[in-house]
Formats: sequence, structure tokens, C-alpha cells
Amino acid sequence: MKITVQTETFDLNAEVAALHRNNPSVGAVASFLGTVRNESGQVSAMALEHYPGMTEKALSAIVQEAQTRWAVIDATVIHRIGPLAPCEPIVLVAVACAHRGDAFAACEFIMDFLKTRAPFWKKETTADGGQWVDARDSDETATQRWRKPCH
Repeated sequence: MKITVQTETFDLNAEVAALHRNNPSVGAVASFLGTVRNESGQVSAMALEHYPGMTEKALSAIVQEAQTRWAVIDATVIHRIGPLAPCEPIVLVAVACAHRGDAFAACEFIMDFLKTRAPFWKKETTADGGQWVDARDSDETATQRWRKPCH
């Protein structure tokens, strides 16, 4: 398992290749690459901050939870911090499993919980100045479908 919070960019192909290199048990790798959006056309930059130590611990716990639900062989989560421009890569979640169903589900689960449980803070810069970005209700709603039913 690789969990990294970093300022520098990453090589998507190299990270995905590393998940299945020399491992004949891996039959599927699912990945998600998130980039800095500029839907409004107003965002000139985004800055991300995090809580060092706590962030990595939260990300690791999310991946470990995915491993209890699906047959995850390996996983990589890389999240960037610091100043970023629109279209730059911001996050990579990649999951290696024997079968695609587990890989897709685990990848989506990790990303959904990363958005709501990992301590990151985003600040967008526009012509009007900087503004902290609130969490989206849709992100919290996405995590609800993964809740285990009570018996």
C-alpha cells in the first residue's frame, strides 16, 4: 500500500504499472485521476493544505477499510498539496485486485471517503481574491451508500 501527500506531481502510468508489476495475482487495476477544476472560468489557482501525520493516517484507514470489504491486493493513494493550477493532477487513487468488480468498487469507495474523511482544505483564487471551498453535500451523500446495514 502506498499513501503519499506531496507537493510534486506524479506519473500516472508509472504508479499504475507499479501496482501490478511482477504480480500474476493482479487481474485488474482501477484508477481515478482527479484534476483541478475551473467550471466557472474564474479560478486561477487552488491551494491545498492538510494536517501532516493525521492526513496520512486517515488515508491509510480508508484503504484498510476497503481491504476488509473487497479482495484488494494493493492500492496507491497520492494527494497533492500546495499551490495548483487548473487542469493539474490533484489526486490519484489506484487499486489492484484479482477481478474488476472489486477493483472498481474499492477505488470508488476510497475516493468517496477521501473526499469526506481526509483532513484537506482547499482555497480557490479568483479575480476577487481567495476563498475557502466548503465540502459538497454530494460528497457526503456518496459515502452514505457504503454504510454497512445494522443487523
